[in-house]
Amino acid sequence: MPFAQIFLIEGRTEEQKKAVIEKVTQALVEAVDAPAANVRVLITEVPKENWGIAGVSAKALGR
Repeated sequence: MPFAQIFLIEGRTEEQKKAVIEKVTQALVEAVDAPAANVRVLITEVPKENWGIAGVSAKALGR
C-alpha cells in the first residue's frame, strides 16, 4: 500500500488539497502500478510561524 505524506504551509483551499490528493494518487498509480484504492495520502498543514526558510519563518517572510 503506497503512502504519501505531504507537508504544506497552512492556507490552501479545500479544492487545492483535493487536487493534491488526486494528483499524488494518480502519480503513484502510474509509477508503481498500485491500484488507486490502495493509495493513501496524508496532508499535514504547518503554521507559517513553524515553517523555516533560510533561517526565517515563512510568516516573517510574508509567505
